[in-house]
Amino acid sequence: MSITLTPKQETWIKAHVAAGEFVSVEDAARQLIDDRIAQLSESPIDDQDDMAWAKPWVDEARADIARGDVLTLEEHRTRNADRLAALRK
Repeated sequence: MSITLTPKQETWIKAHVAAGEFVSVEDAARQLIDDRIAQLSESPIDDQDDMAWAKPWVDEARADIARGDVLTLEEHRTRNADRLAALRK
């Protein structure tokens, strides 16, 4: 497998090789990849998503609830039944 590093990555790795932290660029790449794989393996894949992307929708829903802008389950079912009936016509 061949991996192309960005100039920034290559500069960083070469600096750390020169400082004696790694034996070679290849060793550094392998060790850094191994370390990251180990980090990712510590928790299930599902736990890695912090759900931050959903925050705006949750905040909006909470604001709707605070304003009383909600439907009961029965209102929801009635509205959906009406929509379905209109589509079937």
